[in-house]
Amino acid sequence: MAQTNRRTSRRSIYLKLRQMVLTLELPPGAALSENELAASLGVSRTPVRESLILLAQDGLVQIFPKIGSFVSRVDPAQVADAQFLREAVELASLDALPPDPDPSVITELRDNLARQQRPGLGLEEFFELDEAFHHGLIRLSGHGNVWTTVAAAKGHLDRARRLGLHENVSPAVFADQHREIFDAVVGGDLASARTAMRTHLRAVFSDIERIRAHSPELFATGTSSVPVRRNVVVWE
Repeated sequence: MAQTNRRTSRRSIYLKLRQMVLTLELPPGAALSENELAASLGVSRTPVRESLILLAQDGLVQIFPKIGSFVSRVDPAQVADAQFLREAVELASLDALPPDPDPSVITELRDNLARQQRPGLGLEEFFELDEAFHHGLIRLSGHGNVWTTVAAAKGHLDRARRLGLHENVSPAVFADQHREIFDAVVGGDLASARTAMRTHLRAVFSDIERIRAHSPELFATGTSSVPVRRNVVVWE
């Protein structure tokens, strides 16, 4: 029983820290203190240390011996790889749509789109609706379970998308794109749905270039960089 509780604790701490990284609560490049994280989460250092190792395997944390652990900076190459996977899956799901899509999922998507238009919607609320919308479209194809694989691969992509949301005054432009995709799907216009989906998913690349122009420290460079511990830890 104790071993089971330990695994459960490590899993819950891992998921909590992963969410803090993905939502930018722990921003790219941030130094991570095991002691501080353990204190804030009310646990010992052991599950925190184990969770950081798992996050390093995910590519979301970097651990440098004798220097420390850091949230990895957003890697445009990994964003591109995740985007390639996601686009391939989502376009394939459009091709696999049945002649009469599940009406209950269509109703869910209509409700989702309505909630995306609510005044004062927070960015994280919108992000959750965005995820549910895209998952819903894949469910229409009968391959909803593949979303788990896509979600696991897009940590760097999700951080880039959130940075893009923070750059925009309102997420309304993305909500409008969702509406365009949905209308094409229910109207049976597969070609327009594919074009709109491709344009929508690739918007993250222009977001990256715009953000990197004024905040390059958030992004990994083509050459490996290692933080240096002086009076404070800095990246070089």
